[in-house]
Parts: sequence; C-alpha cells; structure tokens
Amino acid sequence: MPGKKIAFVGLGVMGYPMAGHLVVKGGHAVSVYNRNAAKAKAWATEFKGKAAKTPRTAAEGQDIVCMCVGNDDDVRSVVYGEKGILAGMKKGAVLVDHTTASADLARELKAACKKAGAGFVDAPVSGGQAGAQNGVLTVMCGGDKKDFEKVKDAIGVYARAVTLMGEAGAGQLTKMVNQICIAGLVQGLAEGLNFAKRAGLNGDTVVDVISKGAAGSWQMENRGKTMIADKFDFGFAVDWMRKDLGIVMAEANRNGARLPMTAVVDQFYKNIQALGGGRWDTSSLMRLLTRD
Repeated sequence: MPGKKIAFVGLGVMGYPMAGHLVVKGGHAVSVYNRNAAKAKAWATEFKGKAAKTPRTAAEGQDIVCMCVGNDDDVRSVVYGEKGILAGMKKGAVLVDHTTASADLARELKAACKKAGAGFVDAPVSGGQAGAQNGVLTVMCGGDKKDFEKVKDAIGVYARAVTLMGEAGAGQLTKMVNQICIAGLVQGLAEGLNFAKRAGLNGDTVVDVISKGAAGSWQMENRGKTMIADKFDFGFAVDWMRKDLGIVMAEANRNGARLPMTAVVDQFYKNIQALGGGRWDTSSLMRLLTRD
C-alpha cells in the first residue's frame, strides 16, 4: 500500500497507538493534533511525525483525516470553525471519525464534508485500549462506498476487521448494538461469578471451565479473573460506558427499540459512579454485588 499523508486528531488512550500504527505498520506520513500540545509533541518525537498547532493545520494537504475524541461536542469543536479540520481539508480528502458518537452527528458531518468537497466515514471502534495498542480493533463504518474504499486500507493497519455497514451513521448504530450487548454480558458475568463465590466454588476454576462452553465470551476471557480478584483500576471506564449508553438510549427513544436490560444496567453504572468508580473498568458491576 503506497504511503499516504494522514492527519490524526485526538491522542487519548486509543488515538495515540492508532496514530502510531499508521507510521510504523502503514508507512504513512502522519500529522497529529491534541488539545494537550505536550502529548502531541511527545507522539511526534516517538514516531517521527509532525505535531500541528490546530486541527486545521494538521488537516491541511492530507489525504485522510482521522479523529478520535470524546463525544459529539468534542467532535464539533475540532471539526468546525476557522481553526477546525474542515477549514484545512483539501477537496477529495476523507474525514474518518473513530469517536463513539451519535448517528445524527455522523449524518451532520457527512453533509458538512460534502459541502466542502470532502468525503466522510463514521468509524467507531471496539477492542479497547489493548486492541488499539496491538492493532487488532474491530471497526464498523458508515458512509459512501467510494469514500470507504479510500480509507479502509489505512484503517486496516490498526484493525483486524474493517466493515462498511451502510450509509453515514450505520457505523455508529452498529457500535450502539455492540455496547448494548456488552452491558448485558458484563452484568450476567458479574451475577454468575458472585453466585459461584457464594456457592463455595473456586471462581477461577469456574471461569476456566465454562469459558470453553456456550457461556464463553471476550468479557469472560479478559475480565472474569480480574472480577474475581476485585481489580477494576484499568480498562474501559464506567464514565465512558455511561456516555455510550446515553447515546444508545436516545437512539432507542427515537426508533422505538425496547432496551429494558440496558436501561437497568445503565442505572447500575450510575451507582458505580456514586461509589467514586467513574474511572473503574466496566466489569466493576461486580462490586455492586459483592460489597457489604
């Protein structure tokens, strides 16, 4: 794959390694922007890239502009305005949004990019920090096929699966399905492991056995034993999950989907936040069951 000129906006726990893979594995020339300029400079030093002072200057002259920030408002803050991404993008370039955001925002950005003569793909990811660091994320995309074809190989350097799900917004809607499923899985796992403990079983042995059967899941393989050990100071934060589930519930209110379990688990996460666990991993649902 010939090297491309790519900008990456947002160097959090996900964006930092993703942008690094574009250089190391993809051989691309990468320009980065981060609100914390010191972090952008550190990345540029580590990966021999360029740290830009604004999203606009990061995007100028680039073939692809990727971003991975916090929420809808954060996206708008780096896309619009005289210092925003759109002000710097050249015609024919494609904006890729890896932020987990609303489907409405994806459609809004598609229209804004079209007006500017650029393409757009919403491309939220699944796989967490470890997936980003190891370059094995799952990326679900929405947008026009021609724009997807321009960016899929670049995205592929930090993903094991890159799939076009439909029109703009379809990637975000698929990520919502992902979060609905995770919420239910983690709550079920927490209840099962707490049951095992109170029944006098060895939790680690239980996980070793049932993970090889129909109950097996990524959550069980990667979080089961840390849940038993009451370790939650890592991983995908409860605050982030509540943000995502808020997006899910808003979309469900529009499309009429019934999400009784998701609504309950969202409130459980609210309880975790009240305990001071907003930065704990989502598997900390276990603590609501085990605390005295």
